[in-house]
Parts: sequence; C-alpha cells; structure tokens
Amino acid sequence: MVLTECNSDNSLAANDENRGDPQLSGPVLIIVEGIHDVEFLRRLTANLHRTDTSIPDLGAREQAGLVVFVPFGGGSVLAWSNRFAPLRCREHHLYDREIEPETPVRQEAVDRINRRPNCHALLLRKRALENYLHTAAIVNAGGGLIVVNDDESMALAVARDWYRRQPQACPWDELTPRARRRIAARSKRWLNTVAVNAMTLGMLRQRDPEGELLAWLRKIAAAVDGG
Repeated sequence: MVLTECNSDNSLAANDENRGDPQLSGPVLIIVEGIHDVEFLRRLTANLHRTDTSIPDLGAREQAGLVVFVPFGGGSVLAWSNRFAPLRCREHHLYDREIEPETPVRQEAVDRINRRPNCHALLLRKRALENYLHTAAIVNAGGGLIVVNDDESMALAVARDWYRRQPQACPWDELTPRARRRIAARSKRWLNTVAVNAMTLGMLRQRDPEGELLAWLRKIAAAVDGG
C-alpha cells in the first residue's frame, strides 16, 4: 500500500499560510484502488473509533463532507501521484504493495510524491489491506482458520480453503486461473465487508505492530481538523 498526504503544489503559498482552513483546502481526498478498500476503511475505522476517538470514523467524516473516497479502479499508480493537484485538496493515497514486478513501480510513485512540497508517501509493508486482518477476526466472522504471510493473497487463501471444505468434482489445483479468480473475488468481498467487522483495536495492533495504519488514520484526522 502507498499512503500519501499532500497539498497541491499549485498553491503552496496559500496552503502554507492557511493550511488548516477547510474553506481553502476543501475535503480530504482518500484515494484508493477499489471499492473493497473503501468498505474496509469505513468499517474498520467505525470499530476503532468506538475504542479510541483519536482514530477518525471515516464513514462519519464522509457523511459530513469532510473526506471524499476516490476509488480509481486500477491502472498505473504513477498516474495518480499528482492527478488531483489542481483541486487544491489535501490527499491521502492508499495502494496495495502487491508483488514483483509491481512493487518497484509503486515505490517510484512514493518517491515522486515525497519530492512534492508538503507531501508524504509510505509504502505499506503488507501486500494488501486484507493482510492486516487478524486470524481471530476471520475465525470469529465464520471464515475458518486462515494463516498467510504478509506477501500472500489473503483472498486467494480463503477461497482455496472454502472450496476444499466442500465436495467438488474438480480439485482446486485443477481449476482454471479464471475460475480461481472468480472464487477469490467473492472471498475478497467477504473479507472487506464481513471479516473486517470483527476487527478490534487490539487485533490491529498485533497485526500492525509498527502502527503504520493507525499513524495514517491519525494523519487524516489531523488534516480534517486543520492540523
């Protein structure tokens, strides 16, 4: 994942002087790859905010017009490193790390963003948002015991486990790549809409001991509140 916070370099002087003025800066843009990321963030932050109010409830902030989710639906992340600069909005980007050869491309996007004045970018350590789900959250949500490392596809692992639990005419390993992707798409939706609801702050801290997601979320809160 790539996470960024930035002000447009088209109005640096104005933003430096009036950085906390929401009338000048507009809503905070949260730019993610797809609608599943939006669902994950809305649901996770609603849970976490009940325990720690320093973590913003992004769904509530969205309803108040303070943040706007922008799922760009794929394509090159490099194209999104300054796409919204003319809008003069503060931006937070969150992209999947993915695996080689995609990871270096995402690192280049991070480097470009970090060279922009008043911008910050971070490449997340895990492959995707689903990799931050705690094993216990998946179990408690009814998904079974699924264990993957930070570089594996959680959606694919869940899909494979679900498929193998039921009698099947065709073994998982003999399914076509397209069939596997179709099943994985269903499990990905479940992970980002059902399993995430079982996440707690303690679980996230265990899955994210460096606190990178929490730090990112608090940056959004600071941006919304004029920090």
